[in-house]
Amino acid sequence: MNGSNSHTVEKIGGTSMSQYQAVRDNIMLNQQLKNPYQRIFVVSAYAGMTNLLLEHKKTAEPGVYGRFASAEEDRSWMEAFETVRSKMVETNLELFGETALREKADRFILRRLDDAERALTDLNNLCQHGHFEIGDHLLKVREMLASIGEAHSAWNLAHLLQKEGINAVFVDLTGWDIDKAVDMDELIKEKFWSLDLKECLPIATGYCHSAKGLMATFDRGYSEMTFSRIAVLTKAEEAIIHKEYHLSSADPKMVGLDKVVPIGLTNYDVADQLANLGMEAIHPRAAKGLRQSEISLRVKNTFEPEHKGTLITSTYVSDKPKVEIVAGRQNVYSFELFDQDMMGQVNRFDIETLALINELKIQMVSKDVTANSITHYLSCNLKKAKRLQTLLENKFPEAEVNVRKVCIVSAIGSDMQEAGMLARAVKAIAEQGISIQALHQSMRQVDIQFVLDEKHFETATVALHKHLVEQENEV
Repeated sequence: MNGSNSHTVEKIGGTSMSQYQAVRDNIMLNQQLKNPYQRIFVVSAYAGMTNLLLEHKKTAEPGVYGRFASAEEDRSWMEAFETVRSKMVETNLELFGETALREKADRFILRRLDDAERALTDLNNLCQHGHFEIGDHLLKVREMLASIGEAHSAWNLAHLLQKEGINAVFVDLTGWDIDKAVDMDELIKEKFWSLDLKECLPIATGYCHSAKGLMATFDRGYSEMTFSRIAVLTKAEEAIIHKEYHLSSADPKMVGLDKVVPIGLTNYDVADQLANLGMEAIHPRAAKGLRQSEISLRVKNTFEPEHKGTLITSTYVSDKPKVEIVAGRQNVYSFELFDQDMMGQVNRFDIETLALINELKIQMVSKDVTANSITHYLSCNLKKAKRLQTLLENKFPEAEVNVRKVCIVSAIGSDMQEAGMLARAVKAIAEQGISIQALHQSMRQVDIQFVLDEKHFETATVALHKHLVEQENEV
């Protein structure tokens, strides 16, 4: 790969991708840049498209994959395919108008959709025979469907930029036409090896084919892993993520746009804490590669191109102890396992409980232990919570299993080692008349977590931000 000694690798999120004019003017043709090259772009599917292909990220309403996975004789997944087709063709019309290029865009994506539908039909027919189980193939189906969204957006963006006079190149990492599974790193190297970044602008798919499968580990966070591996393997100077909002001191919708402040600098420890609370700047496993290769990550707001955004490094520590971000997580269930005989054998209870949690693919946010109880704080839906409760009661018939819905609100910073900070945080919550169910602060001193009744989530977030961020900034 030529011209690669001072390039950036940049990822554009789905919400931003759905607003081409902002992407073109604020990112691609940004007036602050001397030229549009020396950059590699990794793009997500248009907003809502992966929901239609897989399932809705928040409501779990099934898309093509969701319907196919649960269908036996039912062919409702074909109707879901028609919905995707209509949406993708409609998007092409909005972007290209009634032009020959729009017809070309339609041909490209409709061919992929036809191939995918044919593959699912064949698989469905095959699995009518007793020797074949559809469950054995679902992960591959999920990967194939997910890749279509990114192929659509990357192909479109490359060709739209070519219309603007930029030598954009569509880099298809989906492995759609390859006849054997290959290693992800090898595929990335092969695709980028011959590109001269001084003269072309690669637009790569956020989904990358992998022999092991990206979604088994990252599920919907796969585009961040693709982005990270490209940055590491091409030895990028900096990695940049373009989002529709700033990485701010709290959620502006909750605390108020006039009260939050964009975070100028922070470190990967803070990014990991945010990811644990479901507010990913970047997936922790994707961040690990950047961190180990000493590549800084910048998070920028697509709609404020003049703002430098948030720079995340492995070495940054705030010049004085402070809280940088107040964040939290709702829809958390606490599973308290109490057994008078647990003393001295907590590990056995913990190991067996964790095995059940992993089996159900539930994310653990935190946990605490006493002499005769262990409590896991888990992010999951009610269905999985009830299932886990039943499994625990069967596994430990002598124990008490207490389940309740809670929320976690956390104060996070790169350096919070200051006497009195914990006391101020507790006071901020106590002044609202909120009872604290549990409190966690690790020796690493990068966050303080409060476990509260779920109804106090917003009140506690606003109170902590006011006392620990706003008042500190006034000093």
